Amino acid sequence: MEFDNNIPIYIQVINDIKKDIINGALALGEKLPSGRELAYKYKINPNTASRIYKEMEAEEICYTKRGLGTFVTEDTRKMKSIREEMAGSLLDNFIEGMKQLGFTKEELIQLLEHKYDLNTKQ
Repeated sequence: MEFDNNIPIYIQVINDIKKDIINGALALGEKLPSGRELAYKYKINPNTASRIYKEMEAEEICYTKRGLGTFVTEDTRKMKSIREEMAGSLLDNFIEGMKQLGFTKEELIQLLEHKYDLNTKQ
């Protein structure tokens, strides 16, 4: 994973884990890697890995069972909410960029439909 210097590393890793949960790479209720394994996977400091899990627990994305490890939440409503939140953020950035390029709403919808159709045929 390439890190963006403008965004704290722990936030980028949390977002990467959220994407893995949303796209099914990590199942609800699945055990997450240990802090050391997470640090090794992302080439980050173990303290950062610990912070990541603390932040994710605060957001109710995961929970820890003493002696067993950290697990992805089983709350489907929570994950649906996170999915919509992440999609909204992507859309906000996309729409703002397209506005800066001078696209109208109608042009944007037409272009989006065309590109979507092209990408689903592949």
